[in-house]
Amino acid sequence: MQSNSQNPSLGRQLYAMTWPMLFGVLSLMTFQLVDSAFVGQLGRDPLAALGFTLPMQQLIIGLQVGLGIATTAIISRTLGAGDETRAHRQGGLVVVVGGTLVLLLCIGLWLSRAPIMAALGADPSLLPLIHRYWLPWLLSAWTGAMLYFGYSVCRSHGDTRLPGYLMMITSGFNIGFDYLYIFVFDWGLPGAAWATVTAFGTGCAVVYPTVLKRGWARFDLRQLALGQALAQLNRIMAPAMVSQLMPPVSAMLATALVAGSGSAAVAAWGLGTRLEFFSIVVVLALTMSMPPMIGRMLGRNDLARIRELVALAVRFVLVFQLVVGLVWLLASGVVSTLFTSDQSVQSVLEGYLVRVPLSYSGLGICMLMVSVCNALGLAMRALLVSTLRLFLCFLPALWIGSQLNGIYGLMTGALLGNLFAGAMAYRFYRAGMARLDARAATTTP
Repeated sequence: MQSNSQNPSLGRQLYAMTWPMLFGVLSLMTFQLVDSAFVGQLGRDPLAALGFTLPMQQLIIGLQVGLGIATTAIISRTLGAGDETRAHRQGGLVVVVGGTLVLLLCIGLWLSRAPIMAALGADPSLLPLIHRYWLPWLLSAWTGAMLYFGYSVCRSHGDTRLPGYLMMITSGFNIGFDYLYIFVFDWGLPGAAWATVTAFGTGCAVVYPTVLKRGWARFDLRQLALGQALAQLNRIMAPAMVSQLMPPVSAMLATALVAGSGSAAVAAWGLGTRLEFFSIVVVLALTMSMPPMIGRMLGRNDLARIRELVALAVRFVLVFQLVVGLVWLLASGVVSTLFTSDQSVQSVLEGYLVRVPLSYSGLGICMLMVSVCNALGLAMRALLVSTLRLFLCFLPALWIGSQLNGIYGLMTGALLGNLFAGAMAYRFYRAGMARLDARAATTTP
């Protein structure tokens, strides 16, 4: 992996940027699991009420992640070009625009809560509980979005440690406040939302004074060509938002295909999907740490260095995820008995672990290439990769596999679909780099 004298430096930079994000993402996943477990102790109705918020939560997260991707891409590129003052004003613009957009969305959801619940088919008996939960939940969603925008500004300046540490600290706070508010104060389901407000609010109280002290967010936005800056944000944000909303749609369609094989298959598929989230956590961390590095290199028009960085990351993901897949394969029998006592679910889960994790290298490459293309300013190419991965490679392979060999054929289809998606995504990245090379050749004197 160290083919020339620059690669060790790149490797060290990538490691230094990635490990805080790795532990931060792991802590967020842990708090979400614990939060769900605490709510599960309250009974069926609170769990059902929580479930009805998930589609709305995905909408808010899609907006904030889309803007976060645009933030990292644009600010890091501006810094690479040497215009720090403009980058600082862009940071202020992101905070103002992001906070306003998410606030308007939350207000709209609150005012539309009754028709939304009717459209989702919520039982009338659940509506009082949902109404009590939605106000603190929407406040927690807005607070979480503001914290995420602060993280995005930090990452765009190359600081992943502060966001990574705060992710771990706020996740620990959230778990502690969850128990306190839900059970000790007896606030029930709304207590879970208030715990998130408290934890994320604490994070905001740390990250924003730090950002302002470092001068990374300036609000003299009249000095910024506002129309041009907003258009630049939207060119990356809009495709990235659509890309974020596709996986939930794909997951629903995949679950519908799995459901044709019975409830045991659905249960095993759900368990396998949860294990997948933890299996690709390193890739998720890389998708957060690489864009600011790529943005700065792009700002300096250093395409050769970008190629070296991406090649380094691709080789690492291929090897690491293959090892993860082999571990799941060897441990499939033991793991399936640990996660469920139902024999039929055990059998299907073992079949899942033998097949699907071997494709995590392809899935990881695809996720990485989407992140890289966004960082390169090729947002529509990133959206196309996401679309083709789900609706050309993954879902058709699931359907064909299920027709040939039921649930086990479907899992083999998932294996092949992910591998094809990884190869396709890498080809799209190579083609995008060729376009950037051609553009650089025409603009260089």
